[in-house]
Amino acid sequence: MTAATKPGPRERLLLAAQELTYTQGVAVGVDALLKAAGAARRSLYEHFGGKDGLIAEVLRRSTAEDLAKYRAAMDDAGDDPRARLLEVVDRLARIAAAPDFHGCRYLAADLALTDPDHPAHEVTRAYRRTLHGLFADELTALGHRRPAFAADQLLILVDGLLATGASRAEDRPPAAASRELAEYIVDSGTRPTGGRVTAG
Repeated sequence: MTAATKPGPRERLLLAAQELTYTQGVAVGVDALLKAAGAARRSLYEHFGGKDGLIAEVLRRSTAEDLAKYRAAMDDAGDDPRARLLEVVDRLARIAAAPDFHGCRYLAADLALTDPDHPAHEVTRAYRRTLHGLFADELTALGHRRPAFAADQLLILVDGLLATGASRAEDRPPAAASRELAEYIVDSGTRPTGGRVTAG
């Protein structure tokens, strides 16, 4: 990489923090971040105002990337809303089973950052609102009787799937259970009234 194309300190800090906060958690030290980025402490404060601002910006970048992946997964499944939702769950199950999977960075950040006013929390809340909207739109298109509620359920399922994957429960992989739960959530609200199972 030439000097002309080498990322500047802001981008290097973002890249380093995006990697280290995922593999080591948001408690990773400032010195480790600066060393990995090859950046001076001054750059951290000039560009982000400190570590808290850097973490929030890293999460903002990650949410944009991950939401694009959710949309791509749905689009790969075609036009059927049921297939689009189940493809998301299937793909997450495969991701959670990968040896380099370290869990959901958003859930981990929310649990680790105990200050309710930390700027990262608004980023994770916005991410979940957007993801909820994606699920609710598909459920509405499917004709689900309670799309917003079912989207809540799918978000809980996603959190549980990713948390289980991070725990390395190899004797009880979550793929089959998560798929069946997703099918129940999606299908129960689209059965004719009077069916044996109803949503919520």
